[in-house]
Amino acid sequence: MSMPNLPLIAITMGDPCGVGPEIIIKALQSPQVANICRPFVIGDKKAMERALAVCGSALITYEISRPEDAIAAPEGAIALLALSQLSESDIQYGQPSAAAGDAVFRYICQAARFCLDGRVAAMATAPISKEAMHRAGHDYPGHTELLAELCGSDDFVMMLAGDVLRVSLVTIHEALADVPRLVTFEQVLKTIRITAKGVGRLTGKMNPKLAVLALNPHCGESGKFGSEEKDIITPAIEKARAEGINAEGPFSADTLFHFARQGAYDGVVAMYHDQGLIPLKMLHFDDGVNITLGLPIIRTSVDHGTAYNLAGTGQASEKSLLAAIRMAVGMVR
Repeated sequence: MSMPNLPLIAITMGDPCGVGPEIIIKALQSPQVANICRPFVIGDKKAMERALAVCGSALITYEISRPEDAIAAPEGAIALLALSQLSESDIQYGQPSAAAGDAVFRYICQAARFCLDGRVAAMATAPISKEAMHRAGHDYPGHTELLAELCGSDDFVMMLAGDVLRVSLVTIHEALADVPRLVTFEQVLKTIRITAKGVGRLTGKMNPKLAVLALNPHCGESGKFGSEEKDIITPAIEKARAEGINAEGPFSADTLFHFARQGAYDGVVAMYHDQGLIPLKMLHFDDGVNITLGLPIIRTSVDHGTAYNLAGTGQASEKSLLAAIRMAVGMVR
């Protein structure tokens, strides 16, 4: 039965040489998706049909030429807007290719345009290969930076979230050696502001409680291990608090997550990628969601990579993608 009032959600296929097509099929087989939204896939027909066979799925592809056509997709069909016609050699499992990288880039750009134009309510993304995109000449560290450029936004924050932990990052995909110079007063304050707004939207709380992490061990040990806490992070927290944001810290990362896991905080602001995402993925490896905050569109994603070692086996878990779709719909509502 068609339910035209449900939000349209664009799902980008991700790297066809990885598990993206398989987890999409497994997620769209779930009745819970059909009950909350009208999804459609932006991707490649050959790759999707290969994945249907791998997963032993009874679903079929239903080709559409515009998002609105997904509303008329019959039961048991995956609405597919095919933007590429990749060859067998382009989509070998576990082998990133320039052709696939260019196709993936176009999937993301098209989904973002649909969101910006108001034709779809949100986009959820399957994992990409940065190597493949780089081979195709699209030199972005990841989805987050590409989407920020497409949306014309400088004020964006990457956050990963589960039912228990929500962690945002002051620096994202950067060499560890570059992190100290990138942790500036302005960047920390901006991240706190955007995180407070985003976590408030996710939790429904007017003034969510945030914990801000230190950069150095033991919060710098009064300057012995570094001065970033005293010179940069603490002043940024004080400024945020003066604006009415409920932020506390800086806290040592080695102890803070124990309390965050128990519900003491609604969100955590981490200084760099692994500092925040190792504990999050320890707890939410299967159901974590990557959210780009600060954009004029809603974008969620799986919190894992292409899993080349599982590609073609049908064994990759769809739980993170299911969570991403649910969270996108929740943010729309």
